[in-house]
Amino acid sequence: MIDGDVIVVTGASRGLGRAMAERFAREGARVVPMSRSADQLEALAADAPTEMHPVAADIREADDVRRVVDEAVDHFGRIDTVVNNAAVGLLSLTGELKSVEDVTPEEWDTVIETNLRGPFLLTKYALPHMRQRGRGNLINVTSGYGKHGQAEWAPYVSSKHGLEGLTDTVARECADTGINVNAIDPGGSVETGFWNTADKRSHLPPAERDRVASPDVMNDAMVLLAGQGPEGVSGESLTTSEWEERLG
Repeated sequence: MIDGDVIVVTGASRGLGRAMAERFAREGARVVPMSRSADQLEALAADAPTEMHPVAADIREADDVRRVVDEAVDHFGRIDTVVNNAAVGLLSLTGELKSVEDVTPEEWDTVIETNLRGPFLLTKYALPHMRQRGRGNLINVTSGYGKHGQAEWAPYVSSKHGLEGLTDTVARECADTGINVNAIDPGGSVETGFWNTADKRSHLPPAERDRVASPDVMNDAMVLLAGQGPEGVSGESLTTSEWEERLG
């Protein structure tokens, strides 16, 4: 389904992004994993069963993101799928949550620039190559917090609401172009930098602390989304299980 495809994955050095990159490679895709952690990317590529072209870059910087796209196209000749996965929140950055009046401008900017500016930049620079070919998949990793608010999560909630809006808008702009634009929500808490310690999990309701999913939770749905052709589903935002039911 995605054998031979070229897939760019952000935040690929660990967590959800690394799990997705590894699964795409096992399915025969050629992956361009991106993050700021060059050593971890190189280790990922060294163990891959297919060719990877890792690129160390900062998702918040326009020149870096443009370079990732240029390197992907120069190295592999095209981009079939972009996965906007990289994301941070106060819990992953500082290990604590804050009410909005206690969030610093610097913390706000870090979250918004990573979670929303980054997907905008990668979409902006990858989209012309997809338009030229008349096909492609743009997949944005969102969250339940993209559809409702949550106390002490202001930067993250705002970024994910924005990502939902970006997904819908770009899908409308890409109607009838052969490019599918969708969002996927893991459907619950995942063992990433948000919930990887007991202290962080203490912020979850007690009943949910032992139900944190492994980082490979989205892999099956991601393969289905990346495997869509020009007439695929577009403009939808669904959970992992809903995508599996829809496309499986």
